[in-house]
Amino acid sequence: MLRLDLARLGREGTVQVDARVPADDPIWDGLEREFDGPVDVLLRASYAGTGEIVVRGTVKATLRQECRRCLEPVSSELAEELTMVFLPSDSPGAEDDADVRLSKENAGELDLGEPVREELILAISPYVVCDPGCRGLCPECGANRNIEECSCTRVESDPRWDALRALKEE
Repeated sequence: MLRLDLARLGREGTVQVDARVPADDPIWDGLEREFDGPVDVLLRASYAGTGEIVVRGTVKATLRQECRRCLEPVSSELAEELTMVFLPSDSPGAEDDADVRLSKENAGELDLGEPVREELILAISPYVVCDPGCRGLCPECGANRNIEECSCTRVESDPRWDALRALKEE
């Protein structure tokens, strides 16, 4: 689905890849995150003067995640700017450059699906909260403190601090 036609790129110099990748597409398998709709991908590919293929664009999606404090579902917007550089597989020294991806050209096409997936994985924040003032779950009884007050009595005293408390009280 996210494929770049290299013959067309050679003829036109710049090619736009515009796709709406469904949330249940196999490319997202194993992502450990779910989308609330299709993922919008808008990329522009062009040849650099030295033979590299430079792909720039944006990926936009709505993610379904859990609040890290209260575990309630949260929908969060993701809009990520991407820049990827591809070299032909036979380019010398390409294995040593961490910022350059080797292109595995197959029948005149470059598959952009896996690189876009990798960039999206890096862009997703694992620490989402439903509200900055979220009070989270009670560590004693597990009650959601945003919804209800629990009747747990929390003992704040740690016996390791008793010696300092004794000095303070003197």
